[in-house]
Amino acid sequence: MEAAARLERIAGIDGLICGLTFGKADMISKLFKKPQAKTPPSLAVSDVSAPEPSLWEPVSQACTQAQMEEPHYSHWCSLIREAPRMHRKQWEFAYILQALHMHDMVEEGRRGLGFGVGREPLAAVFANRDVEILATDMTAEAAAGAGWIATNQHIDSKLLLNERGICDQEKFDRLVDFRFMDMNKIDRSLHGQFDFTWSACAFEHLGSIAQGLEFVANSVKCLKPGGIAVHTTEFNCSSNDDTVDNNPTVLFRKRDFEQLEQRLRKKGWEIEFNFNLGDKPLDLYVDVAPFKDNQHLKLQIEEYTVTSFGILVRRP
Repeated sequence: MEAAARLERIAGIDGLICGLTFGKADMISKLFKKPQAKTPPSLAVSDVSAPEPSLWEPVSQACTQAQMEEPHYSHWCSLIREAPRMHRKQWEFAYILQALHMHDMVEEGRRGLGFGVGREPLAAVFANRDVEILATDMTAEAAAGAGWIATNQHIDSKLLLNERGICDQEKFDRLVDFRFMDMNKIDRSLHGQFDFTWSACAFEHLGSIAQGLEFVANSVKCLKPGGIAVHTTEFNCSSNDDTVDNNPTVLFRKRDFEQLEQRLRKKGWEIEFNFNLGDKPLDLYVDVAPFKDNQHLKLQIEEYTVTSFGILVRRP
C-alpha cells in the first residue's frame, strides 16, 4: 500500500507540474510538505564532453538555461502569447516550434498531427501559419481516470486550442480538426499521412517506459518521407539505473533513449542525441515545492532530479 501511494503521488505531482504553465501553481503546493533546503542537483548522466545544446539547431536534447537566452527563444514565446521566462514547460513549446521551423515544417501546405494536445497553444500557432492540423487527445472518461481533467490539462473539443486568440477563428476552424485517440493505439489509417507529428508533456503518461518508447517509434510511422517527429518528456538527470517505471508517470533515463536511438537507426530513421545538461546557474539549481513560475528548469521528484527533454526524429 505504501509503494502504491508513493507512485500515485508522483503521478499527481507530474500532472500538476504540466498544468503549471496554465496557471495551476496553487494546486501543486497542496501535494507537498514544507520544502527542504535547495541543494545542487546530481547530474550523473550529463555528458560534459558534448557541446552545450543549442536551440538554434536542435537535436534530441535537454532543456538548458543557455537555450532560453538565445534571441529566437523570445520570438517563439511571443507567438504563443507568453512573456519569456526561465521555465522548462515554456521551453518545450519553443523547442518543438524551433525544431519544426528548422526543417521547414511551419509553412503553408504542411500537415501536422498532434498527440495529447490538452489546452496547449501549438495547434493555433501552426494554423496561423497556414498549416493543416489534426489534434488528438484521450477521451474525457480516460482523462478523468488519469487525473488530467482535475489538473486542467485535458480538452474535450478543439475550441480551447485557440483560447488565446492566436489564430483567426474562421481560419482556425478551417485548418484544425480534432479527434479522440489513445496514444497507445494510434490509428493505422494515419500512417504516412503527415509532414510532422508532435507531443508536449505526454508520452511519459502512457503506463511504462516501454510504452512511451513504443509510442515514439509508432509516431514516426505517421510521417511522410522526409517528415519530422518532435516530442518532449520527463528526463531523469540523476540516475541511469533507478527511476520511476510502470506508473501513470514515468521518468526516462539516458539508457532508455540510447535504446530508442538504436531501434530507430536500425529502421533507417535519423536521430541524434546530446546529453549535455548545461552548467549555468539555473542548470545547477533544483526547484522544490512550491514550484516557481520562473527559474524552473530542473525539479525534484522523490529522490530524482528531473528536467524536460526533447526528442527529434526524421524519417528519410
